[in-house]
Amino acid sequence: MSELNSMEVDTTETIQDIAIKLVTEQLRNETTLATGPSERTLFVLGSKGVGKSTLINRFLDRDDVPRPTLALEYSFGRRTASGQGAQKNICNVWELGSLANSSQLIEMPIRSHGLDTFSSIIMLDLSQPDRLWTDLESVLNGLRQAISKHASPGQIEEMKALTAHRIGKEHSDLTTLELFPFPIVIVGGKYDVYQNLDSEIRKHVCRCLRSIAHTLGAALVYYSAKNSSLSKLTRDTMNHLGFGSPSNPFRAAVFDHSAPLAIPFGADSWERIGVTPSNSERIGLSFSTQIPQLPMANGGGVLPDDPAKDTGFKEPTIDELRSQKDEELMHVLKDTEIRMKFEVVQ
Repeated sequence: MSELNSMEVDTTETIQDIAIKLVTEQLRNETTLATGPSERTLFVLGSKGVGKSTLINRFLDRDDVPRPTLALEYSFGRRTASGQGAQKNICNVWELGSLANSSQLIEMPIRSHGLDTFSSIIMLDLSQPDRLWTDLESVLNGLRQAISKHASPGQIEEMKALTAHRIGKEHSDLTTLELFPFPIVIVGGKYDVYQNLDSEIRKHVCRCLRSIAHTLGAALVYYSAKNSSLSKLTRDTMNHLGFGSPSNPFRAAVFDHSAPLAIPFGADSWERIGVTPSNSERIGLSFSTQIPQLPMANGGGVLPDDPAKDTGFKEPTIDELRSQKDEELMHVLKDTEIRMKFEVVQ
C-alpha cells in the first residue's frame, strides 16, 4: 500500500485519454517511418584518374560523360525501400578529385555528415604499383586527421566497436588490428591492365592490400570498368554501403593473387595472408622496399584554362555574381590606368 501511495499518478487522465495518446504516438512514429528519409554518406577518394567518377555514375545509374574532378564534388542518390512504410533512402556521395594538398577537403564530408552513417571507398590504381602506397598513405593520413578533428574520443571508440562487430568479435586477430571507426572498402581499379603485370609484382600488391585491408577492418575488391562481373560486385558493394541493400554483396571470397580479389569484412587473417601481425606503418615500409614508391605529385593533372567557362561546371547564381565582379574589376582597372596616365602627365 505504501508503494502505491509513493507513486505519482495523474488522476485527471482517463483511460480514454491514455488510449488517444498512445494511438497518436503510434501514428506519429508510422508517419516518420513513411516520410522521413534514411540518410547515409559515401566518400570516394583515391588515385587520380583511376575511374572514380565513372564508378559513381554507374552506382547512381547516370549516363553522364565523366569529366575531370577538380577538387571535391557532391552528388546524391535516392531510392525508395520496398515493403511497409515505403521509406526513402538517400545516399550523399562525395568525390575527391586529387590527393595533392587535400587535407582540408577530406575533412568536409566528415564535418558535414558525421561518422554515424559514414562509409568510404578508397580507390587505388593497380596499374601503377609504384604509386600505390603513396596514394593509400595520403588517404589514410587525411582521414585520420579529419576523424581526430571532428569526432570525440568517445564517439570514435563507439564506432570502432561497430567495426569490430562487423568483422566478428570472435575474430582471432581482433586485438592486433588498427580499426577505423566507419566501413571502408578498398577498390583496386584498372584490373584489366594490372592482370598483365609481372606475377611477382602482383604478389607484392596482393599481400600489401590484403594486409592493410585486414588491419583497418576493411573489405577489398578488384575492379575494372571493362569487366561486367567485377563492375557488378563493386556496384553491389556501394549499394550495400549507401542504401543497405544487398545485405551481403559478396557471393564468395577470392584470395588468390592471380585472380581478382574479393574479400568481405572480417574474412581474412594474418595466417591466411601468410604474414605475422603488423600495422600500417610496417606494411607500408615493407611494400616500399619491395616496390619503391614515387612521391606525391604536387599538381595532380592538367586543369582547364578557365574552369568557370567550362559548360560542365555551370552554376547560374555563382556565374552571375562572377560576371558582376569581373565588370567591377574592369572598371577599377580602367580607372587605375587613367589615373596613372594623368600622374605621368603631371
